[in-house]
Amino acid sequence: MFGYSGKILHIDLSEKKSWVEEKSEDWYKMWIGGVSMATRLCWENITPGCDAYSPDNPICFANGIFAGTPVPVGGKYGLASKSPMTGFIGDSLSGSWLSIALKRASWDGMVIHGASDKWVYIFVDDDRVEFRDASKFLGLGTFATEEGIRDELADDQVRSATIGPAGENMVIYANVTNDGRQAGRTGHGSVWGSKKLKAVSVRGTQGIKVADPETLNRLSFDITKAAQGPHTSKYRILGTSTNVLNMNKLGLLPTRNYQEGVFEDAEKVSGEYLHEHNRVKTIACAQCPIACEQMSMVKTGPWAGAMTGIEYECLFANSSNLGVSDINAAIKLIEIADHGGMDAMSMGISISWAMESFEKGVLTKEDFKCEQYPDGFELTFGDGEAAVITAEMIRDQIGIGKLLSQGTKRASEQIDKERGTESYKWAMHSKGLEPAGYEARGLKTFSLGSAVGTRGPCHNRTAAYDPDITGQVDRFSVDDTRGKLARETEEYAAVYDTLPLCKFIRRCFTGKADRAGAWPMIADLINATTGWDFEYDDIDLIGERAHTIKKAFNIREGWKRTDDTLPYRWMNEPMTKGPSAGHFTSDEELEYMKDLYYKAKGWDNDGMIPKKKLTALGMPDVAEQIGV
Repeated sequence: MFGYSGKILHIDLSEKKSWVEEKSEDWYKMWIGGVSMATRLCWENITPGCDAYSPDNPICFANGIFAGTPVPVGGKYGLASKSPMTGFIGDSLSGSWLSIALKRASWDGMVIHGASDKWVYIFVDDDRVEFRDASKFLGLGTFATEEGIRDELADDQVRSATIGPAGENMVIYANVTNDGRQAGRTGHGSVWGSKKLKAVSVRGTQGIKVADPETLNRLSFDITKAAQGPHTSKYRILGTSTNVLNMNKLGLLPTRNYQEGVFEDAEKVSGEYLHEHNRVKTIACAQCPIACEQMSMVKTGPWAGAMTGIEYECLFANSSNLGVSDINAAIKLIEIADHGGMDAMSMGISISWAMESFEKGVLTKEDFKCEQYPDGFELTFGDGEAAVITAEMIRDQIGIGKLLSQGTKRASEQIDKERGTESYKWAMHSKGLEPAGYEARGLKTFSLGSAVGTRGPCHNRTAAYDPDITGQVDRFSVDDTRGKLARETEEYAAVYDTLPLCKFIRRCFTGKADRAGAWPMIADLINATTGWDFEYDDIDLIGERAHTIKKAFNIREGWKRTDDTLPYRWMNEPMTKGPSAGHFTSDEELEYMKDLYYKAKGWDNDGMIPKKKLTALGMPDVAEQIGV
């Protein structure tokens, strides 16, 4: 085969052994790579119904079809396991040199089984697997662990995915970090912590063969050239943090735990302000000609020297949504998350839930005792210093940090049970995952996309905000187009997540972010890499299969229609300020849109997948297990 080795590496942490599984070319044509292949590997290797922290929950890596080739933004891998946050599929992407090292080691994917009895890291050295003592790295942050492993192995070409103290302490939203990038959102880091796996390191020295290198180089050059033009200027100059002012203008910027969509100090935490006052440099992922990540540093004050990459999603969660107008506090909070190995979005939203709970008297000063403040401290909106202390307590599982380390769903359930309160009404999550940085009360299609998301409410797994924000539909009303739009946008996103390609490249195929423009060139890229003969319709099937296997995984794990819902606040409390004031998504509206969506997907009214649908997609084995 071209583009693939045909081999999946299996590693058993319990038995300290490894073996090779060979896959057919037809299997690769079905699952391609990224989150689709990673989820399929989970489907094949997990014990259904197991606890997410059980040894029976495997860690599944899947490389990208374009990793290590000239294809721009193709240096990504997928990571999947059962999420401890949701109990459903936890699928993540990361762009890094790790995917290239894995490809050069001739592995299309890895499945890590079992659990170790002591802390280890795995070193994959081409076709050799070592289980190495990780005790010396315990307590180190993610970046420091990567550097420590490189020093120990005396090779700066070794690439590692690591967990930090948050993963070791099993903070439920702990991340896996590699090359400064995060495989986040669904709690992979805590799953690694449960297995006493500190890192996976890879050294690859083999070549990568493609079917038609001349065509692949020509196509890649054309896309790279377009990626240096106006279609990506927004990302190259200010990065995604430019969305702060854009969302604020539309009344969609989550503010003070999603109470409102307008932040009065948005300019002070905007991408423009960050660029002028804190930017150090802009960096790119592997194989990326765009470079969107804004490395930013605190230059004065108590947090001087704090530095990390800033993106919109982590920025909103640790600024406007905390009512914090001090950009230095936001940078420090994100640094704590990145180096500690925590999802900055879930961390920030968990802190915002605690802030609102404190201001409403559900939590008291007594709950916030720590060594620095033995009598406790007040956690109120706008207090950046208190937020930083709280973030460190979460990372280290100290005091209130133990509660908040379980995320908003479990924290609110525990407090409400103990104190007879109703903090669930401002616990912002769906399926146990904290939402994205778009106020869904002002985006009807996106509210549907958030409710039905297989890993929870996510802007990366659905582009359902796009027809709302661009004016394709009235974002404040419901009509019978929403089910079809939600389906199309999630399957569109699933194509990019399967290849995987960064979605920022989407306008660089024809200048338009649509399937009609992108799919023919994507088919050409696949064919030049593999020698296959994919056509337009085959690209659509990539997205449909990718989404279907994730939904099938969830059904097997007990998903039901009532799981497709939204936070209480989004369904019961209209905003009172800004352009989106007065709007929310009622239960009746959501149920109507879900009916439309399930029909558009070809499912039954309970959201279950018919056997004939699964069989038509080439999944008869899945049909036998969960089809209706």
